[in-house]
Amino acid sequence: MNGIINVYKEAGYTSFDVVAKMRGILKTRKIGHTGTLDPAATGVLPVCAGNATKAAEFLADHDKEYVAQLLLGVTTDTLDTTGQVLSRRPVDCREEEVHDAIFSFLGVSEQIPPMYSAVKVNGKRLYELARAGKEVERTPRSIEITELEILSMNLPVVCFRVVCSKGTYIRSLCQDIGEKLQCGGCMQSLERTRVGAFDKSTAVTLDELERHRDAGTLSDIVLGVDQIFTQYPAVTLKTDFSQIADNGNKLRTKMLMEPFPFSDGMHVRLYGGDGRFYGVYVYLGDEDLLKPRKFFPA
Repeated sequence: MNGIINVYKEAGYTSFDVVAKMRGILKTRKIGHTGTLDPAATGVLPVCAGNATKAAEFLADHDKEYVAQLLLGVTTDTLDTTGQVLSRRPVDCREEEVHDAIFSFLGVSEQIPPMYSAVKVNGKRLYELARAGKEVERTPRSIEITELEILSMNLPVVCFRVVCSKGTYIRSLCQDIGEKLQCGGCMQSLERTRVGAFDKSTAVTLDELERHRDAGTLSDIVLGVDQIFTQYPAVTLKTDFSQIADNGNKLRTKMLMEPFPFSDGMHVRLYGGDGRFYGVYVYLGDEDLLKPRKFFPA
């Protein structure tokens, strides 16, 4: 099986648990997820199977949307309510102040990854060091928050929606908002509602996946690997040149069915006349060639 399944991860599972269960459901070892979700978090977890695993790195780069609950006045060692409470402070700020503090994080900023995260420092996962009682210095990372929306505010709890770049930790965002308000804060709940083009509305639970397998309808929910690359325009190869493409060679633009307004360095999705997806190609302007950037052999 080759393709992507948009899984809805339920609370209590780790991302690795989901992959392990899917290996059993689909009877294949070649499966990988495209971005870790905390065990307590829920939501969209696209999982790649077969040759689609080659594209997982690209999907991890897509922007993500979350709905989170921020609990003000409480800080913990994990930056969420599953951890050990470190402090409790009164929340005496006004709703307008909370609104301004949250929206001050729109745009590009630097964020320090939490100790309870999968980031590696000197070959060790931060969560491994944290569980051993060690705290190490972490290098701030550049992140971008492109959308923020407050869905409800019933202090000390605030529910908000955020769209952000890869590498953004919502737990850290909740902590930073709390510190800005001088009362502290931690994440109370988290749901990932979108990863790139993969939305909560089309995601399936593991139980639903098993039902599709038993009913022989897996093809209804397995998406083509090209769905990862919908941000790139599509071009179609003339049938006469399919064998050249099959071998992963560079292609001349005259081999395409229709002229296309290329610019140097542009990425495109290449399809055959039969609809087969060959992969992502990059245009080399000085040679007028298309070079495979990520090739998916048949």
